[in-house]
Amino acid sequence: MGLPTSPGRLESTLDRATADDRAAGVRYRRALMLMVMTLVVPGSAQLIAGNRRVGRIATRIWAAVLVAALGSLVLAAVWHEYAFWLVFNTTALGYLRLGLMLLAVGWAALFVDAWRLGQPLTLSLNHRRTVVGVNGVLCFSVAGALLFGAHLVGVQRTFVLTLFAGDTVTGSHAGRFNVLLVGGDSGAGRWGMRTDSMTVASIDAATGKSVLIGLPRNMTDFPFAKGSIMHKAWPHGFNCGYPNCELNGIPTWVGDHTSLFKGVKNPGMNGTISAIEGITGLKINYWAMVNLAGFRGLVDAVGGVTLNVRQPIPVGGLGADVTGYIQPGVRKLDGFDTLWFARSRDSSDDYSRMARQKCVMNAMLHQISPKTVLTNFEKIAKASSAMVSTDIPPSEVDRFMQLALKAKAQPVSTLSLVPPMIDTGNPDIPLIRRKVAQAIAASTRPPAAHHHRKRLPTTVTGGSIGSMNSGYAANDASNLGAVC
Repeated sequence: MGLPTSPGRLESTLDRATADDRAAGVRYRRALMLMVMTLVVPGSAQLIAGNRRVGRIATRIWAAVLVAALGSLVLAAVWHEYAFWLVFNTTALGYLRLGLMLLAVGWAALFVDAWRLGQPLTLSLNHRRTVVGVNGVLCFSVAGALLFGAHLVGVQRTFVLTLFAGDTVTGSHAGRFNVLLVGGDSGAGRWGMRTDSMTVASIDAATGKSVLIGLPRNMTDFPFAKGSIMHKAWPHGFNCGYPNCELNGIPTWVGDHTSLFKGVKNPGMNGTISAIEGITGLKINYWAMVNLAGFRGLVDAVGGVTLNVRQPIPVGGLGADVTGYIQPGVRKLDGFDTLWFARSRDSSDDYSRMARQKCVMNAMLHQISPKTVLTNFEKIAKASSAMVSTDIPPSEVDRFMQLALKAKAQPVSTLSLVPPMIDTGNPDIPLIRRKVAQAIAASTRPPAAHHHRKRLPTTVTGGSIGSMNSGYAANDASNLGAVC
């Protein structure tokens, strides 16, 4: 039988237990606080309880990163050119990606060290498990976020390097940049991509106001720019009496005569550009080839495009069966339907299709917001890489992004060189050049306070007011959005 415990001894034991519990609670809270400090100010835990030299280095780096990030945000807000430079400069993107990866590794190491400084072996089992769990969540969350940011930067850098492969910078011509936009699709037996649609975007170098000049793919008997390889081969115009001598047949002809284009990087586009310049009298700065199959992916990446479908648009055709119709109404179309809205010509004609394509361009320009681009960035970059090839150099991308933002707030003008104004089988080149010059000049003038509106036809097609005989309004408009 044991000796009875005296009241004094029992009280002393309880006091020690209470003191131990308090000490354990203090150590637990201290361990958590060190990790919170590392989350808020990396290196601060080391300054308080660890290697102060490491703490000073870490906090100074964090302060520099914070100042640089805040400074960049302020600078980008007041000077958009800086933001575009940062987003499209591959060297800056490379350093930023490396910096984010190093920051992720360093921050994770500081979390591990903060856990060590919390003396986890002195904690109770439950407290130890909690500290390990909290440290793991914070460590992987912060490092994961930084590494994901580095991944997005890498995606953007790869996108720029893949898409913008040009190496020659050209200045504006008469205050304008003229960019040839070619829609094409690949197929068996073709040299590269078949040019399905051709549009010159003539952009005011100061205001971004744009005129879309559409050229029909079936135009024949047209001249080439003097001094070009194609002009030497066809000094009297491109008219050989068979289908390949239409405007969209130039890449095929060039593919059969590659010996004439020795040393030319993209012979098919070179020949097409010389034709566009010969027809319009404009000097082309750059070109962009849009793969129509990839275009579907881009529309899906931005969440679809809202279009005014005026008549049922066949899905299919073009040598295959019609499998359905896009029904009339203001509809938000996915990539598949938007592609057919732009391409379908079953029970229609090329000029109606050109009008619908202009409406799609206008919708995408005005509907795709910076927020949409940011939230769907990786999808858009992937789709764009598969969709577009261009000779715009990376150093010029920020310029065109600025012009695109300016253009977004303004109506787009259009001019399509189609019937009834132009006979595509026997085009009046002087008339075409006058019309092009007039459309560009009109786009530079401010809108009049009161002006007589041209009476629009009452008939409609799938994507524009008008008909082949009266002219589709979207093919010749001072405000494209109003007639789509």
